[in-house]
Amino acid sequence: MTDDLIRLYAAILERQQMDPALSKTARLIAAGPKKIAKKVGEEAVEVALDAMNEDRQGVINESADLLYNLSVLWATLKIHPDDVFAEIRRREALYGIAEKLPKTVA
Repeated sequence: MTDDLIRLYAAILERQQMDPALSKTARLIAAGPKKIAKKVGEEAVEVALDAMNEDRQGVINESADLLYNLSVLWATLKIHPDDVFAEIRRREALYGIAEKLPKTVA
Protein backbone atom coordinates (compact mmCIF):
# COMPACT_ATOMS: atom_id res chain seq x y z
CA MET A 1 0.00 0.00 0.00
CA THR A 2 2.80 2.40 0.82
CA ASP A 3 4.28 1.94 -2.65
CA ASP A 4 0.90 2.61 -4.23
CA LEU A 5 0.47 5.86 -2.31
CA ILE A 6 4.00 6.97 -3.15
CA ARG A 7 3.34 6.27 -6.87
CA LEU A 8 0.06 8.17 -6.69
CA TYR A 9 1.77 11.09 -4.96
CA ALA A 10 4.56 11.13 -7.57
CA ALA A 11 1.99 11.19 -10.38
CA ILE A 12 0.21 14.09 -8.68
CA LEU A 13 3.49 16.01 -8.42
CA GLU A 14 4.07 15.49 -12.14
CA ARG A 15 0.62 16.81 -12.95
CA GLN A 16 1.19 19.97 -10.89
CA GLN A 17 3.24 21.23 -13.83
CA MET A 18 0.56 20.45 -16.42
CA ASP A 19 -1.94 22.79 -17.98
CA PRO A 20 -5.14 22.75 -15.86
CA ALA A 21 -7.12 22.55 -19.11
CA LEU A 22 -5.48 19.19 -19.83
CA SER A 23 -5.39 17.58 -16.38
CA LYS A 24 -8.09 17.12 -13.75
CA THR A 25 -5.38 16.96 -11.11
CA ALA A 26 -3.74 20.18 -12.30
CA ARG A 27 -7.17 21.83 -12.34
CA LEU A 28 -7.87 20.71 -8.77
CA ILE A 29 -4.46 21.95 -7.59
CA ALA A 30 -5.04 25.30 -9.32
CA ALA A 31 -8.33 25.62 -7.41
CA GLY A 32 -6.34 25.77 -4.18
CA PRO A 33 -6.28 24.07 -0.78
CA LYS A 34 -9.79 25.15 0.26
CA LYS A 35 -11.37 23.46 -2.77
CA ILE A 36 -9.21 20.36 -2.29
CA ALA A 37 -10.09 20.20 1.41
CA LYS A 38 -13.77 20.37 0.46
CA LYS A 39 -13.26 17.42 -1.91
CA VAL A 40 -11.52 15.47 0.87
CA GLY A 41 -14.48 16.11 3.16
CA GLU A 42 -17.01 15.10 0.51
CA GLU A 43 -15.20 11.84 -0.22
CA ALA A 44 -14.88 11.04 3.50
CA VAL A 45 -18.64 11.50 3.91
CA GLU A 46 -19.26 9.23 0.91
CA VAL A 47 -17.04 6.54 2.47
CA ALA A 48 -18.98 6.84 5.73
CA LEU A 49 -22.36 6.68 4.00
CA ASP A 50 -21.40 3.61 2.01
CA ALA A 51 -20.06 1.99 5.18
CA MET A 52 -23.33 2.69 6.97
CA ASN A 53 -25.13 0.98 4.10
CA GLU A 54 -22.65 -1.91 4.28
CA ASP A 55 -21.80 -1.28 0.62
CA ARG A 56 -18.37 -2.91 0.43
CA GLN A 57 -17.66 -1.96 -3.20
CA GLY A 58 -18.88 1.57 -2.56
CA VAL A 59 -16.46 1.89 0.36
CA ILE A 60 -13.63 0.61 -1.84
CA ASN A 61 -14.47 3.04 -4.65
CA GLU A 62 -14.95 6.05 -2.41
CA SER A 63 -11.84 5.19 -0.40
CA ALA A 64 -9.81 5.33 -3.61
CA ASP A 65 -11.32 8.76 -4.33
CA LEU A 66 -10.56 9.86 -0.78
CA LEU A 67 -6.93 8.75 -0.98
CA TYR A 68 -6.53 10.53 -4.32
CA ASN A 69 -7.96 13.81 -3.03
CA LEU A 70 -6.02 13.53 0.23
CA SER A 71 -2.82 12.98 -1.76
CA VAL A 72 -3.58 16.06 -3.87
CA LEU A 73 -4.05 18.04 -0.66
CA TRP A 74 -0.75 16.75 0.71
CA ALA A 75 1.06 17.73 -2.48
CA THR A 76 -0.49 21.19 -2.41
CA LEU A 77 0.63 21.71 1.20
CA LYS A 78 4.05 20.14 0.51
CA ILE A 79 3.37 17.21 2.81
CA HIS A 80 5.05 14.01 1.63
CA PRO A 81 3.34 10.71 2.47
CA ASP A 82 6.49 9.79 4.40
CA ASP A 83 5.67 12.66 6.78
CA VAL A 84 2.33 11.02 7.54
CA PHE A 85 3.88 7.55 7.82
CA ALA A 86 6.47 8.95 10.26
CA GLU A 87 3.67 10.32 12.43
CA ILE A 88 1.96 6.92 12.38
CA ARG A 89 5.22 5.27 13.48
CA ARG A 90 5.70 7.90 16.22
CA ARG A 91 2.21 7.25 17.57
CA GLU A 92 2.75 3.50 17.37
CA ALA A 93 5.89 3.84 19.51
CA LEU A 94 3.98 5.84 22.11
CA TYR A 95 0.52 4.28 22.15
CA GLY A 96 0.43 1.12 20.04
CA ILE A 97 -0.35 0.48 16.41
CA ALA A 98 -4.08 1.13 16.41
CA GLU A 99 -4.20 4.02 18.82
CA LYS A 100 -4.94 7.64 18.10
CA LEU A 101 -3.32 10.36 20.18
CA PRO A 102 -5.40 11.20 23.22
CA LYS A 103 -7.14 14.57 23.11
CA THR A 104 -5.75 17.09 25.56
CA VAL A 105 -8.16 18.96 27.79
CA ALA A 106 -7.94 22.70 27.12
